[in-house]
Amino acid sequence: MFTGIIEGVGEVRSVERRSDHAIVEIKCDFDLETTNVGESIAVNGCCLTVTSRLGKCFWADISLETFDRTTLKNCKQGTPVNLERALKVGGRLGGHMVQGHVDCVGNVIDIIGKTGPREFTVRIPHNLSRYIVEKGSVSIDGVSLTVNRCTEDHFTVMVIPHTQLKSTFQSMKVGDEVNLEVDIIGKYVEKLRFLDSEEYSKESRVTEEFLRKHGF
Repeated sequence: MFTGIIEGVGEVRSVERRSDHAIVEIKCDFDLETTNVGESIAVNGCCLTVTSRLGKCFWADISLETFDRTTLKNCKQGTPVNLERALKVGGRLGGHMVQGHVDCVGNVIDIIGKTGPREFTVRIPHNLSRYIVEKGSVSIDGVSLTVNRCTEDHFTVMVIPHTQLKSTFQSMKVGDEVNLEVDIIGKYVEKLRFLDSEEYSKESRVTEEFLRKHGF
């Protein structure tokens, strides 16, 4: 679990692609001395497991599923990435609950402002727009942000200078792809409502005949 409060911007040192996965090496701009092998680090909002580390560098495996669903497939040597280590129990939850499980890739379609706070507009697939609500939370490349406005296919966020300086937003431009994770609470509420609905009852395969067949 993460909070979307970025700890630093790292740099991809290498990407070794194999037939069924890839191995990425990332150099951090913070100390990894207390980070153990097996722990999680969010890389541009993607939860990866540290497989080894040396100094300020760590290595992680990337599955084909992660490549297909995120912008990590575009990473190459020199690519800057947002980094956040997992939340410690008892720590401050400065952003919102972020799993590091990317829902989709969005596109930056507009940026307003050159100095000070800048407004970013991001296009999102229609099937996920219902989870984006005004003044709700969303994770963009692992950064927890508040939604200013939203429509059926895009939403806007305001990014303050501090966040720009401490993340990859400082170099983001129109046309860039970004990893998006919507607020998980909305997804669970929707699922629970569906389980109680008549539609779910009709779709359920657990029938009286099924139960008798299996000894109930």
